[in-house]
Amino acid sequence: MANISDLIENFLLETLGDSDSLNISRNELANYFACAPSQINYVLSTRFTPDRGYVIESRRGGGGYITVVRLTKSADETIDEILNRSVSDGVSYNRALQILERLTQSGIITLREAKLIAAGITDKALIAPTVAKDGLRAGILKSVICQLLKDDNDE
Repeated sequence: MANISDLIENFLLETLGDSDSLNISRNELANYFACAPSQINYVLSTRFTPDRGYVIESRRGGGGYITVVRLTKSADETIDEILNRSVSDGVSYNRALQILERLTQSGIITLREAKLIAAGITDKALIAPTVAKDGLRAGILKSVICQLLKDDNDE
């Protein structure tokens, strides 16, 4: 059974559909799911992030409306952003999973490739001091993505 966060995320994704943006009232959404508005905030801040290809715009006043905006970038722009900005200072495992999900949804890598990469960058797989794991994970992620892109260009 899905938890409330999964239900809210799926509802927003289905409502967004193929559109580039969605305007919705945070309070109405909270009432619909019989949850606190903070639960809506949690879903928006953890599941609709730039690493996953979304930006949230919030309007003060105006009844608490929010806008979910899907970032529409080319594959090259997405790769550039990930390789040069998103992982340049290290990346946590959860953030790496978000990046892999975005690459999968963009069709840049397959689900199988994402699962293999994810398995190789877990904290358990990285035998290094805790302080070094995020930097090591970022280096591996960049290297693997570059190799996958190189292989695609060679074919």
